[in-house]
Amino acid sequence: MVQEKPLLRTALVYDFDGTLAPGNIQEHSLIPNHLGLRPADFWQLVHEVKKAEDADEVLVYLRLLLVKAAERSVKLTRAILQEHGAKTPLFQGVASWFARIDEHAAQRGLRLEHYVISSGNEEMIAGTSIHHVFRQVFASRYFYDDQGNAVWPAVAINYTTKTQYLFRINKGVDNNWNNEAVNRWQPMAERPVPFSRIIYLGDGDTDIPSMKMVRHQGGHSVAVFDPERWAKGELQGKAYNLIAEDRAHFVVPADYREGSQLDITIKGILGRIARDEAGYRESARS
Repeated sequence: MVQEKPLLRTALVYDFDGTLAPGNIQEHSLIPNHLGLRPADFWQLVHEVKKAEDADEVLVYLRLLLVKAAERSVKLTRAILQEHGAKTPLFQGVASWFARIDEHAAQRGLRLEHYVISSGNEEMIAGTSIHHVFRQVFASRYFYDDQGNAVWPAVAINYTTKTQYLFRINKGVDNNWNNEAVNRWQPMAERPVPFSRIIYLGDGDTDIPSMKMVRHQGGHSVAVFDPERWAKGELQGKAYNLIAEDRAHFVVPADYREGSQLDITIKGILGRIARDEAGYRESARS
């Protein structure tokens, strides 16, 4: 009896805002409907405060959400954040993407695991219709008091701290707190998800360190862009720089439908991973 080979753990790692959903997750419902602010005005205030205080942008926006909720005398709880997160629109094809790409990978001997590494609100991502597909969501979130009110940032993920979560995935550390495990030396061959089987999808400046690091570790980086913003001529310069500056392997529209450029690109990368792994296994036996 021939024993089937186990499927190889392979990670698809996504930024969320601008990658799986257009814009920032807070601006679809939370900021305009709960806080009564124009999203552009809120982000402008974040920009002004971070410069005036020489502060981290993610910590500033997390604090300002609390401040603006207090000014309006409205609560900011996990349930409220999830409620507004549920109203987040997704890019075309996202809803059916995960089952389709999982099946495609499995046919090639790969077991896909989906992760999010985001500067956005973890609680809001938890409210979306696709939250259940992710093995882990690493994103910014709050501490809560006994009444369930958000009181202070518990996790704040910015453009450089995103890279540590790639090592957490690489070493199989599915939490924020275990720094000892993520910093402990581990032979490359013993790591649960080697970088050669990690694909990173991101869209913005906060993803550049992660995309470049994945590339240099032997993984695969794909930059995606909002097709509507591309049509307005807003993103061509950024796309050019991502390729010219060796940040990403591919730049494709955030269209997850079957047969799209993104669909074909990811399937091609998975095929390459499967081919390389087959060659590695064959040479190891020899």
